[in-house]
Amino acid sequence: MSIRQLKEFDRPLLREATLANMNWCGPRFSFADLDRSDELAHYYADFPTGNDFGMLDETGGNVRAVAWLVFFSAEHPGYGFVEEIIPELSITTFDGFRGRGIGARLLRELIAAASERGIPGISLSVEDGNRARSLYSRLGFQVVGRSGDSDTMLLRLQRPE
Repeated sequence: MSIRQLKEFDRPLLREATLANMNWCGPRFSFADLDRSDELAHYYADFPTGNDFGMLDETGGNVRAVAWLVFFSAEHPGYGFVEEIIPELSITTFDGFRGRGIGARLLRELIAAASERGIPGISLSVEDGNRARSLYSRLGFQVVGRSGDSDTMLLRLQRPE
């Protein structure tokens, strides 16, 4: 397992991961749908801006999982928006690598990095029925809101001593 920080040249990968996230329960969106929708494209189109960051896990040249944090404004929030000082998580473990703990390990690394940077929390949006919800709960994310058939979850972080 090799983990590295995401770079600007990883935007196509983040676009692919965003499509996988939106289609977690079957094909609902296409790349064209993502690109036409500002509320979906802002998860990858300008990454990284400001304090955005993330990482990926790869082995043998294959990206197995990717996780990233994006800071959104109140004027242009993400689906899991809580407040401007709390970034929103996007995470994908790609087909063929799910169920092995790869995404969980990557998410733990990302949480540790966010804590080291002094970020006060991480938010996310998760739809009903998404199996990733159990991972988020195990790692301490708590439901803080609801929109349609999705919960907004928040993990409060403490600064390392």
